[in-house]
Amino acid sequence: MTHVASTYAPDGTGQSWFRRAEAWLDDKGKGAWIAAMVLGFIFVWPVGLALLAYMIWSKRMFACKHRSEFGPRGRHMSRNRFRTAHAATRSSGNSAFDAYKEETLRRLEEEQDQFESFLERLRAAKDKAEFDQFMDDRAKRAAEERVEDDTTDKKEDA
Repeated sequence: MTHVASTYAPDGTGQSWFRRAEAWLDDKGKGAWIAAMVLGFIFVWPVGLALLAYMIWSKRMFACKHRSEFGPRGRHMSRNRFRTAHAATRSSGNSAFDAYKEETLRRLEEEQDQFESFLERLRAAKDKAEFDQFMDDRAKRAAEERVEDDTTDKKEDA
């Protein structure tokens, strides 16, 4: 039996030099990518240009160091949670379990939609209350100004 190394081996064996360099730069952060690009421009300008194009194409120029750790809406998502979320969409091979899982996910999505609509109604009610308070304050100021104008007009007439 022959052993075939995976191209995504965690220890780097079986990976191309490009993938190993990419992983090393990713571990060091965005600063390492920028330093490599600047050095590429200084010594061999096409290499710097290629690195810049690659950084923009792969979104490394604008991403955070551990971009796989962030889920939707910027929330922190560990790799295990990401794998769990991915596993939720896969079939287990057991039709009864898959039906249960699908029903549970559907119910949770409905609850999430209901909660989001509740939050939306809550925000709308808060906005309306703040607007009503503003309008009441404005009406009070206008009434006070009218009273002051009336008293000033009466003093001037006398």
